[in-house]
Formats: sequence, C-alpha cells, structure tokens
Amino acid sequence: MLAAVGALLLIGGGALTAHAYSNSRQELRNYEYGNVMWRDEPVDKVFPATLGGRGGYNGGLYDRKQALWNRVGISPETDCDKGLTRDTLKAAKDNGCKAVLRATYVDSTGNMVATVALVVLPEGPGEGGPKEKVVTAYEDKRDTEGAVAPYAVPGTLAAKWKDRNGAYVTAAYGENLPYVLGASIGSVDGYVAGVLPGEWGDYGGNDTDHESWHANAEDLVGLFRAHVDRLQTGDPR
Repeated sequence: MLAAVGALLLIGGGALTAHAYSNSRQELRNYEYGNVMWRDEPVDKVFPATLGGRGGYNGGLYDRKQALWNRVGISPETDCDKGLTRDTLKAAKDNGCKAVLRATYVDSTGNMVATVALVVLPEGPGEGGPKEKVVTAYEDKRDTEGAVAPYAVPGTLAAKWKDRNGAYVTAAYGENLPYVLGASIGSVDGYVAGVLPGEWGDYGGNDTDHESWHANAEDLVGLFRAHVDRLQTGDPR
C-alpha cells in the first residue's frame, strides 16, 4: 500500500513539474507593462538592430544573416513636432501625443532607407480612440501625407535621407499598447517616386511607382508591429 502511495506521489510530482515547465515556456503578455514599456525598455530594444530575417510560427527566431533591414541610427529627439508631419502630426497632437520615438534603417541591398516611428498616445478604446483617429487621419490623406519625418544619420547610407517615396501608419495590437506605428521610406540614391519621364509616367505609371513604395513601407511596419507585440512577452528575439 505504501509503495502504491509513493508511486502516485511520484507520478503527481512529475505531472506538476511538467506543468510548471510547460508554463515556463509560454509567452505571457504583461498588459500593464505594455503601457509604459516605451520609456522603460532600452531604446535599442524598442528598435532592434535588425528587422526581418525570421522563420517559422509567429516569426520564429532571428537569423540576422537574413535580416531585411539594418538599423543605422536612433533619433535623440522625441518631440511629437519633430517626429511627425502634416495631418498625422495634427491628429496625434489633438489626441494627446506624448512622444514620438524614431530610428532609421537601411535595407539589406543598401538601396532603400526608412525611418520607423513609435507614436505614444494616451490609453483609450480601440474603436474611436486616439490610435484609430491618428491612423484615420493618415489614411484620409495617404497620397500626399508624409507621416513620419525622415531622420538622416550622418556618416551612413542615410546621411542625406529626406525625400519620402512612400509611407504607412497603423495601430499597435490591443488596447493595452497605446501606440501608433509608422514608417516613411525612400531611396538611398535620392530617387523621387512618381516623376517617371514620358510614356513611363503615363497610364498610371506614376501611381504604380508610389504604390510599390507604400507597399514596402507597409511590410516594414508589419515587421516592427510584430516586434513591439513580442516586447510584452519578454522575448523580443
């Protein structure tokens, strides 16, 4: 009888150990931390050295050798007026903008440059709240809206970064992350989209040119959005 009881205790203990190990492997979001991590996390964790280069479920783990974007600089300026432009800036300020953090990245080919931004807003509902209002302001003027102000980084491929060929703005996942995320994107060599000569610019060619840049910006913001979401779990790899 004692032997049987001992066996049951061993089995039960093993099950508890397995359960505890299983829980330790879960990525649990700290919802309260999500509201303050923009100022509590080191800025080089908010903006990782690379974006992209992931595989597997939910992005998998980094393979830095296959990174799509490489960070070349982080802006020391966090004022909303410095980080955003035009209607996006107005909407952010009208809705209590606290700060705009920015970093500049160059793609792995060395041809594209982009400034990524994290716009810090007050907490509020997802529908009709500050995040939605800022994103809507961008979307309403998408064709002419620059959104994120370029941050040129001296001594890098982004030293002369100023002409935005495309942009994208979206909200961070969940009400517990009071952030709008965005990026403006351009060409390292100074190429300006939408001014194709002659027949190349006819029949919607200039619009197509702009759309391809907007698409690249959207892809980049998607990578950054996933990274910000992972910061809550404590595993931003």
